[in-house]
Amino acid sequence: MIAVSIRELVKAFGPLRVLDGVSLEIQPGELFFLLGPSGCGKTTLLRAVAGFCRPDYGRVCFDQADVTGLSPQKRNTGMVFQNYALWPHMTVEANVAFGLKVRKVPRPQRRRLVAEALATVHMEQYAGRKPNELSGGQQQRVALARALVIRPQCLLLDEPLSNLDAKLRLEMRGEIRRLCKEAGLTTIYVTHDQKEALSVADRMAVMFNGRVAQVGTPRELYCRPGSKEIADFLGATNFLPAGIVSASGDRRILATPIGQLQARVEASAPGSGECMVSIRPEAIQIDPPQEAENRFDAQLIEWVYLGDSLQLVLQTGQTSLRATRAERAGWRLPRPGESVRCAVDPADVVILKG
Repeated sequence: MIAVSIRELVKAFGPLRVLDGVSLEIQPGELFFLLGPSGCGKTTLLRAVAGFCRPDYGRVCFDQADVTGLSPQKRNTGMVFQNYALWPHMTVEANVAFGLKVRKVPRPQRRRLVAEALATVHMEQYAGRKPNELSGGQQQRVALARALVIRPQCLLLDEPLSNLDAKLRLEMRGEIRRLCKEAGLTTIYVTHDQKEALSVADRMAVMFNGRVAQVGTPRELYCRPGSKEIADFLGATNFLPAGIVSASGDRRILATPIGQLQARVEASAPGSGECMVSIRPEAIQIDPPQEAENRFDAQLIEWVYLGDSLQLVLQTGQTSLRATRAERAGWRLPRPGESVRCAVDPADVVILKG
C-alpha cells in the first residue's frame, strides 16, 4: 500500500499539451478515479504513472521515492487495459502466470499464486480455457487476476469496463471495488463514465484539457461542483442565471427566471452580483408539503417512464426544467398541460463559482 504523488506533470505531443501541470496526491489504499471526456489527458496521466509515457516535466513519486525515470517493470504496478490484452494462444492459467514467469518466480510458488489469484476473481474452474472461450466479463476477471498476481504496489485500470454490456458493467463495478479493498491496493482508475466513478471511487479528479478541474469525494463533486462545466459533466442538471439579492449567514436570496429562491451556501460563497445556479432534476420536488421552501408552479410538458422513475419536462414562464421523480404505486401522474406544484430545498440550490 503506497501513496502516489504526481507533481506538476507536463506532457506535450507536438504543439499540444496533453498534460498541463497536473498535480495530485493519492493516499495509500485509496481507490482514486481520473474522470473526464475523451482527449482530456487522463489515459496519458495513467501511462505516465505506469512508466509507459515519460513526462516532459514534473515527477511521479511512490511514497517519497521518485520513480519518474524508472521503466514500467521496475515500478511494480499492475495494469489492466481497456482491451484486456490477453495472449490468445495461452490458457487462462498461463496468461495469469506470465508476469510471475518474467520475474523468474519458481514454478511451485507460481502455481500457488496463480491459483490464489484465480480464486480471488472466481475463475479457478476456467484455468485450462483459452481467452476466446470466455465471455467479456470472464476475460475482464482474468485480466484483473493477471494484474493482482504480481502483488503490485499500485493497480492501474484504463477504462476496464468499457467493452462490457450495461448489466455486466454494474456487476463488475462492485467486484473491482471488493478486490481492491480486500487487497489493500492503492488504485488509479481511468473512466469517462460518470456513474461508474460516482458509485466506486473513494475520491476522484475531474479533468478537462490536460488540467485537473476539481478533486473530491463523489458526493462533494456531484453536490457541490466547482464550475458549470463540472456540474454539466457529472450528470444532468438545470442551469439558471441568477442575481444575489441579499446575503445573511449561510443563506442567499436569489432572483431567478422561475422566481425568488433561497440557497443554503458555504461561507466562501459570493454575497452579491450575478451568478449561475445549478439544480439537479432529482432535487425538484413534485407536490411538496405546505412547509416546503422555494415553492413554485410549473406546467407539465411531457414525461418519460423509466420503470423505477419518471423523467419530467416542466415549463415555468419561458424556462424549461428537467425533473426526476421516483415511481411509486398510487401516485397520479399529471397529464401534459396540467399545472404542478414544485419546490426545491435551499441546500439543493447550488451557486456555481466562476
